[in-house]
Amino acid sequence: MPIKPLVILPDPILREVSRPVERVDADVARLAADMLETMYDAPGIGLAAIQVGVPLRMLVVDLSKEDEDRAPQVFINPEVLSVSDVRNVHEEGCLSIPEYYAEVERPASIRLRYLDRDGAQKEMDADGLMATCLQHEIDHLNGILFIDHISRLKRDMVVRKFRKLARDKAGPLVG
Repeated sequence: MPIKPLVILPDPILREVSRPVERVDADVARLAADMLETMYDAPGIGLAAIQVGVPLRMLVVDLSKEDEDRAPQVFINPEVLSVSDVRNVHEEGCLSIPEYYAEVERPASIRLRYLDRDGAQKEMDADGLMATCLQHEIDHLNGILFIDHISRLKRDMVVRKFRKLARDKAGPLVG
């Protein structure tokens, strides 16, 4: 299971809306396994397929701690059915926006419908960190980044920083 390269801001693919997974098959299972390995290697607690350059509505999550057994979860075509009126603030980071963190307010709990890794339809209630993580990753599937939930001033500063890093990494133009 190869570790896939992460898509980093300002790559425009991060703003694409992902398309539904048509069929849960061996290719989808392989992608899920690769995404999990990529997430663990990063390390992170959630990863959307778009973050490895695949615009499919699929994400993986594992909230287990370092001293616990891994508890990977795969969510295919996730759909938020309802959200609570109560809101929570969590500090969020993103593998596609490395080393930047900000407090983001989101609904404290959600109800979700999705397909599992076997293609079975499931529903789930999530709260706390799981609710935050799922909302963060589902945002990715819709072309939304967690920095879209912070002030415009802070967001613009982050985007400028990552554009500059991308330019510097590309090096000087030779012509």
